[in-house]
Amino acid sequence: MLVREAMTSPVVTIPPSATVRQAIRVLDEHEITALPVVDGGRLVGIVSEMDLLLGEFEADPRAFARPRTAPSGSAGPGTPSPRHVGDVMTREVETARPGTDVAELAELMMRTRIRCVPVLDGPAIVGVLSRRDLVSVLARGDARIRDDVLAAIAELGPGAPFDVSVDGGAVELRGAAGEPARRIAEVLARTVPGVRQVSIRPVRP
Repeated sequence: MLVREAMTSPVVTIPPSATVRQAIRVLDEHEITALPVVDGGRLVGIVSEMDLLLGEFEADPRAFARPRTAPSGSAGPGTPSPRHVGDVMTREVETARPGTDVAELAELMMRTRIRCVPVLDGPAIVGVLSRRDLVSVLARGDARIRDDVLAAIAELGPGAPFDVSVDGGAVELRGAAGEPARRIAEVLARTVPGVRQVSIRPVRP
């Protein structure tokens, strides 16, 4: 399966000039954990919920039993200016292409603990692949995967029928087709989201 078949698109992005609070609201509204940062149509970074939350909460004096007297009225000259996304984002971003193999990217994400990878087609960001996307792919039921595999290999025509069984995302194709048709059927089956592996059992005509 390729990244373009599992990624989320269109993409929710944010500019580096947005404030941290604005970015937090976007994450909350869209129920996501990270945002690609785009400036002038170009990917310049990524900001995660951890980046945004860092430093946003002050200690509550009640927790230390030492009440502090807060100044009344408007904020004084010492009040810090609102932080912006460009101040807290990660600038070195791991990216993928739509034609990248999902298995390869999933291994990278698990190894490096990256939560979200922007997908670029040239300079344009066309999607994101997150851990949630990977879980959604794996959560697809075997019956649905079987239907999709049957639909995919139907491209071979009625002259090369296959029986299809699926167990935990593992697909087995059984049929009397020749070697070229079996290779094509295997490739087509592997394009179906949720397929972990494909095996072929030739059946004598």
